[in-house]
Amino acid sequence: MYFKQLVKEDLGCASYLLGCPNAGTCAVVDPRLDMVEEILDLVSAKGLHITAVIETHNHADHISGHGELARRVGARIYVHELADVTFPHQTLKDGDELVFGAVKIRVIHTPGHRPEHIALAVADTTRSDDPWLVLTGDSLFIGDVARPDLAVSGPEGAEALYGSIFERLLALEDGVEVYPAHVAGSLCGRGMNAKTSSTIGFERKHNAALTPRSRAEFVEALNANLPQRPPNMSTIIERNRGDYTHEKPGMVPCELYYTVFQQEMAAGALVIDTRPPDQFCAGHIPGALHAALRGSAFATRVGFIAPPTSRLLLVVERDADLQEACTQLAVVGYDQVPGALAGGMVAWRAAGLPVQKLDQLSVEQLSERRADLLILDVREPGEWQEGHIEYAQHIPFYTIEQRRAELDPNQPIAVICGSGQRSAVAAALLQRHGFQRVLNVIGGMEAWDRAGLAKVG
Repeated sequence: MYFKQLVKEDLGCASYLLGCPNAGTCAVVDPRLDMVEEILDLVSAKGLHITAVIETHNHADHISGHGELARRVGARIYVHELADVTFPHQTLKDGDELVFGAVKIRVIHTPGHRPEHIALAVADTTRSDDPWLVLTGDSLFIGDVARPDLAVSGPEGAEALYGSIFERLLALEDGVEVYPAHVAGSLCGRGMNAKTSSTIGFERKHNAALTPRSRAEFVEALNANLPQRPPNMSTIIERNRGDYTHEKPGMVPCELYYTVFQQEMAAGALVIDTRPPDQFCAGHIPGALHAALRGSAFATRVGFIAPPTSRLLLVVERDADLQEACTQLAVVGYDQVPGALAGGMVAWRAAGLPVQKLDQLSVEQLSERRADLLILDVREPGEWQEGHIEYAQHIPFYTIEQRRAELDPNQPIAVICGSGQRSAVAAALLQRHGFQRVLNVIGGMEAWDRAGLAKVG
């Protein structure tokens, strides 16, 4: 058996290749759109032909590559009978088996994360018919289990997930290896481990989410403190259900002269400045949103601040960043990206066009001036509860758009996060809505702690 795990750390996604070199055939499981070329290169090098693409469920955090693979190599797409998709496919149900030479895959229906969710028990029949590994999709993670609120209500999803985990997956033998569709960094869980594989036995013993308890206790625990859902999740799910098996990639991004860039802005396109926070703060296009390409979770953060159907214009640090940014944005459903500002902010300034700045201050300066400022903490609730600056106001960065009315636009506001990235995202949003006295705190709470300054919580 040929087995290969492919991991993309930006969104914590994992895809898999399963094949039989002797038979020359293989299946791809949960391919992400931007993995297609890598997958084709790998199977070509191994002399394999992709005959099947299997989706464990309709993904909510990324655009799948099943349509592109089907278009490129003619592979058949397999999904569970409850998936409700519009593309040509072969339906699967619990207990079905697929054979690829020496590789045998058994379908295990594991609803909870989504109703159509399946896991795949995989055997190398040259050694045994017993499962060697299980692809758990978004049901059982390493150190966690899936969030239950992406398709149905949280309690309903958790009820189904309890049976899927404790009655189906944990019925497998302890030695069966566990390979999930998501790892640390994904929004599909809450406390995933950075390791990308495990075993049923190890997870049974050490995964806190698998602590033996009643169904009611499990449901209650899974619905406590659920992460915020990015607004573009529903759009991604619908895109993954649609028929893109014959559609070639559309818009090709390019560099846009400032005159064309301005025309796109006037037509309603949003500007996303992808440069590092310090460069953004030193000078940016008025009204631009900010998400650092080199920071963590670039695409996820854009998903929180830009409406799903947005047409996006980019400002990049280097010309080479354009393709990378567009690829990451396409993976989360933003495929209307005409391009980036040619020459970047240097060209914009040279043309004499208006520039907006975002002043910054150190944590020492913040400590000295705190009586004259509103301190706005934009971290996650869990981070806030672990410790924050006394009298600070807490509004997570991804809720600024909805909660900005709680803030006085005439009051000086110092925005702080963990390291200075999310605070720049939030400060840019406030500036876009007319807040003129906004400051970004350099280094965030990490710098505050290093300076030994007091906090509460």
